[in-house]
Amino acid sequence: MSAAEGPLVVGVDSSTQSTKALVVDASTGRVVASGQAPHTVSAGPGRESDPRQWWEALCEALDQCGEPAHEAAAVSVGGQQHGLVTLDAHGDPVRPALLWNDVRSAPQARRLVEELGGPKVWAERTGSVPGPSFTVTKWAWLAEHEPEAVRATAAVRLPHDYLTERLTGRGTTDRGDASGTGWWASATEAYDEEILAHVGLDPALLPRVVRPGEVAGTVRDTHDLPFSKGTLVAPGTGDNAAAALGLGLRPGTAVLSLGTSGTVYALSKRRPADPTGTVAGFADAHRDWLPLACTLNCTLAVDRIATLLGLDREAVEPAMGVTLLPYLDGERTPALPHASGLLHGLRHDTTAEQLLQAAYDGAVHSLLGALDLVLDTDVDGMAPLLLIGGGARGAAWQETVRRLSGRPVQVPQARELVALGAAAQAAGLLTGEDPAAVARRWDTARGPVLEAVERDEATLTRIAGVLSDAAPLLEREPERHRRDPREA
Repeated sequence: MSAAEGPLVVGVDSSTQSTKALVVDASTGRVVASGQAPHTVSAGPGRESDPRQWWEALCEALDQCGEPAHEAAAVSVGGQQHGLVTLDAHGDPVRPALLWNDVRSAPQARRLVEELGGPKVWAERTGSVPGPSFTVTKWAWLAEHEPEAVRATAAVRLPHDYLTERLTGRGTTDRGDASGTGWWASATEAYDEEILAHVGLDPALLPRVVRPGEVAGTVRDTHDLPFSKGTLVAPGTGDNAAAALGLGLRPGTAVLSLGTSGTVYALSKRRPADPTGTVAGFADAHRDWLPLACTLNCTLAVDRIATLLGLDREAVEPAMGVTLLPYLDGERTPALPHASGLLHGLRHDTTAEQLLQAAYDGAVHSLLGALDLVLDTDVDGMAPLLLIGGGARGAAWQETVRRLSGRPVQVPQARELVALGAAAQAAGLLTGEDPAAVARRWDTARGPVLEAVERDEATLTRIAGVLSDAAPLLEREPERHRRDPREA
């Protein structure tokens, strides 16, 4: 391994299923070392993880990085958004964290929206209309169903906050991740005391929101990690904001992220406020905004369909009139938290490969449905879509996005963009640069462009029709949810 040309930094991506760490040369963007360790997510009525697993996974991932991690001058953590981490007075988890894709708080989300003035008021106030993914609705659910856990809570954190605090000993967050809680007012860029009072959450339990470019703290004396005491710790941010940094994103470019969830987002100079709730008006990790639409069901849902059919994920054939809406965990776009998968148009001669393609079509249709709302109206509609995430290199995903969007697609060669964005933020602490400018200097978005093909209007129209006709069924709460003892 050749010597680094500049100081080394560490970028961390703590996602739903694993924690990844990259050691990066701050001068060139070269990845010097990397590591990864898994998490466990509960398979019960909700989606939960023990936050202590995230720390253990971080330690293991850094250990895999070897000696370069010991030389790092700064570190930053990107993490899954929205998760509710409740800590006791000793800093230990009160209970497993409620993850972003835990949708049990759907009733609380509806109630909160109604009680505090309706969707338009929420959008103007916080930038978003909170759904069951948002932290505020999870806190309301916890207060209603586990009041003893609420009474034992001395600190409330997001996943990236938890890891940053374990590093520094200080409770901090950033504007990008705070904007996904539902209790951070985008209009004032401060915690909304009225919302907090309404859900019974003391603002003293929340972390301080550090400014972009500010040092969140330094690594405290710990024997768990390879960092030297005093190593700089950046604010960190949520995963999508970190990926935007990792791409060096400029306003107007659309990103489709194909991961456990699917997201569509773009950088904007204007503060978003969509009263329909389709677009979440998140802040980015710098000083701009990151309007974003999210689907719960993306690569995992399609892979599950492939497994059920006994197929490789690339074994697809044209769907030939069959429609599959892969809403295996409810859905966020459209807002159908209790929906389950739906199959329509099945015939005797339908093949397994056609069913799998129909699952891809259903997942991509949900993402593209929000694309026009995310992008500013003055953006070039034929500019390439940046395709990132675990599914981005899959030929079936690429071809489905091209066919249903009718637009060219660019696939950045850089991998692990969340961790790279966190590394760029850490490098910015050392150089004083905008982290996105650091990533552009690293040329992280470089990659092949797949030319546009004719848009498949017939498939889009068919899926939209099935979705419209099936809406009453999809909106119905399944029997297993009504009988869930934790909802009793």
